[in-house]
Amino acid sequence: MNNNITTIAFDADDTLWINEPYFQEAEKEFCMLLEDYLPQHSVSQELFRTEMQNLHLYGYGVKGFMLCMIETISRISDGRASLQLVNKTIAIGQDLLQKPIELLEGVTETLESLKGKYRLVVATKGDILDQERKLKKSGLQDYFHHIEIMSDKKNSDYQKLLKHLDCEPSNFLMLGNSIKSDILPVLEIGGFAAHIPYHVTWTHEQHDHNLKHDNFREMKSIDEVLKYLPQY
Repeated sequence: MNNNITTIAFDADDTLWINEPYFQEAEKEFCMLLEDYLPQHSVSQELFRTEMQNLHLYGYGVKGFMLCMIETISRISDGRASLQLVNKTIAIGQDLLQKPIELLEGVTETLESLKGKYRLVVATKGDILDQERKLKKSGLQDYFHHIEIMSDKKNSDYQKLLKHLDCEPSNFLMLGNSIKSDILPVLEIGGFAAHIPYHVTWTHEQHDHNLKHDNFREMKSIDEVLKYLPQY
């Protein structure tokens, strides 16, 4: 890893704390609600289609997910679903917004080791209110110099972040669980990136990869980053 790294950014969901399993539980519950219209796997496919169609409108997060569930109900039922079904769906989304924050193993210890030696940043996608809530509940806020809640994670989004931080790509390291969002864009702009796989990944973020790049590292857990940095 480059000895000149000064800034380390962390994805939040499924990198610092558990997220996707809660979404999958919510989706399963939603699909069960619509069994009178379609088999569960077909409802899941229809929901994903709705999410992809609306991603440019709603972005990422629970609120967009709720709207997509309601739209899927309307389409699948040809507008004949009961208001009770819609209300149950809203309740699924509200429950998702109130899930506890469970930190992943090694997160606190790793941040503690890096604090004061590097400028630490959160760079995550999602709804601002929800991500701020999760960060506050996580108890990790004091470790970070800056919090960036991004509408997307494309090259331009990372370039904007680096400009705000007054940081050169060669001094920047991104850690995250998504090859598509956390790794490839950072490598493309000349930064460093480390992939920390999580056992559950949203279909949209999945990426079949055999990635080889001088600025890339594959890690099994977040604390592995310590052995790649010169202070350790």
